[in-house]
Amino acid sequence: MKIRNIYLVLLVALLQPQWLPAQDINGVKSVLKKQVLQKAAWAMQQQPETVTAQQAPRSAGGKHDFYSEGDYWWPNPAGVDSPYIQKDGQTNPDNFVAHRHAMIRFSRIVGALASAYRVRPQQQYVKQVLAHCKAWFVDTATLMNPNLLYAQAIKGRATGRGIGIIDAIQLMEVVQGLLVMEQDAAMDRMVLTTTKKWFASFLQWLTTHPYGKEEMNAANNHGTCWVMQVAVFAKFTGNKELLQFCSNRYKNVLLPNQMAPDGSFPRELVRTKPYGYSLFNLDAMATICQVLSTKSNDLWNYQTPDGRSIKKGIAFLYSFIADKNKWPYKQDVMYWEHWPVAQPALVFGAVEFKNKEWFTTWKKLDHAPETEEVIRNLPVRNPLIWVER
Repeated sequence: MKIRNIYLVLLVALLQPQWLPAQDINGVKSVLKKQVLQKAAWAMQQQPETVTAQQAPRSAGGKHDFYSEGDYWWPNPAGVDSPYIQKDGQTNPDNFVAHRHAMIRFSRIVGALASAYRVRPQQQYVKQVLAHCKAWFVDTATLMNPNLLYAQAIKGRATGRGIGIIDAIQLMEVVQGLLVMEQDAAMDRMVLTTTKKWFASFLQWLTTHPYGKEEMNAANNHGTCWVMQVAVFAKFTGNKELLQFCSNRYKNVLLPNQMAPDGSFPRELVRTKPYGYSLFNLDAMATICQVLSTKSNDLWNYQTPDGRSIKKGIAFLYSFIADKNKWPYKQDVMYWEHWPVAQPALVFGAVEFKNKEWFTTWKKLDHAPETEEVIRNLPVRNPLIWVER
């Protein structure tokens, strides 16, 4: 009888659909292929546009300096010349964000073309990416200076802030796209080398300027995003010292200090957008694990002595991604109805842990959000270029 039961169990197991998208890109590619090629067709028609295309009258920087204004800062009713006042969580639509939009557009173009290259390796995609990278990082007439001295400024209060460094997460898919295409015969080595030098200079600024140090030490998603972008840029430039630093910081600072034992992020839950910020921080941590994990240093399966881990973080938020109505905390003051979308943490975690339920949920979510706030807070919009072959 026992032998018969064993055979029945084996038969049922054989008949069950198997988990396919293990450690390669096939499962992700099958979901995104049609959309990827459509995005690439759009990207092939786009001309380069950098920070030099528009200059803000309130910027303390020059033509080549990235400039943005703090989202939650508004005119003071006391007078037009008074310093702006804060309304946390409420975005002021009149603030200058043209440079941020240009950087997001740049990211979307390169992400789309690199994703299409993963589906159909064509030199036209490489050449189009190079045209945009040349404009942003090489051409002295249009390039951006490698710093964020004037990001998220506040009228009457600050010409720039460390908190503005988070705007540069939009450059992550640019360098990841270049890594995907790096070995193609059409790759212009001069443009690639100069671009790597640009990011090496940017990393120097991020790790030595007071703004960078301030952002690194931020106790919430800003600190996570500093590690995330530094890790991505360090990998692109081959900076092994910074890669190790980011890995250690994830294990010894981010995970133990930001995640609660149940997998939640208490510092995000007390904000005015607890749901969106929790998703954002989880996506950033998962991207760190995706970028930095190696066979000898597996951040995906790392856990603190009391059991905090990225897997626990994904598991905590998963039920609220699958059914947002279960969310037991307060709703976000803005954009509540626009989340969740196809969160990268979900697909990265599904592939890493071979979790079919997470993968199935990710497939059903929106893979092409158009809401500006969502796009800005979705650090990875093209997972195909991040999943290893």
